Formats: sequence, C-alpha cells, structure tokens
Amino acid sequence: MRDKVDTTLFRREVRKDFIIVQIYVDDVIFGATNESLCNDFSNLMKSEFEMSMMGKIKFFLQLQIKQGRKMEDAKPMKTLMHASNPLRMRRVR
Repeated sequence: MRDKVDTTLFRREVRKDFIIVQIYVDDVIFGATNESLCNDFSNLMKSEFEMSMMGKIKFFLQLQIKQGRKMEDAKPMKTLMHASNPLRMRRVR
C-alpha cells in the first residue's frame, strides 16, 4: 500500500510479518520483520533493475541510523498509513 501522505513509502503485510519500502530519488531503503521478505524483495528488484546492495543502513538524509539486535524495548507508534492495504509495486520504464 502506498502511503497517502508520503507517496514514496510502501508497506506490505504477509501473515504476521511486514515489509516497509522507502524510495528517495534513486535510493531504495527497505526492512522487514522477517529476513525472507527482505531477500525476496531484493531478488525481485535485482531481477528487474540494475542495482547493488549497499548493506545495512548507517545514514539517511543526514540522520544516523543505529540498528539493535532486539526490539523488545521499542515503543510502537501510530502511523498515518493504513496497515490493511497491500504493497503494490509496478515496473517503471
């Protein structure tokens, strides 16, 4: 599903897991609650577009990103995106 406020942000739920994809100019940033969703998305993108994987994100738009191993202390927040809509991707030529 494409977010109504930020049209470059996408979310897709697969059973109890989800993947979030953010597109900014020529960068694609994504993460998921299940590593196989990330691998599937990465393989799909590589099969359709010429791209390289840069690894885990460290900085984005001058913000430093630190990833922890556990999310037990994470505080969930409401988002403007409705979680029930699926992520739809289309090929851009």
